[in-house]
Amino acid sequence: MESIEGIATYPMISLLIFFVFFALLFWWVFTASKSYIKEVSELPLENDNQSKEEVL
Repeated sequence: MESIEGIATYPMISLLIFFVFFALLFWWVFTASKSYIKEVSELPLENDNQSKEEVL
């Protein structure tokens, strides 16, 4: 592996991509509105309630 020129840049690029992705995800989690989080968290329950209403 040491005979390949520039091979050391690939781990640095992957680390940078990893860091940027999780930094953006961290930023999104703390800036998302509470109403949006509540709405999305209730989606599975709404789907379950609709299927029960169709049976009745």
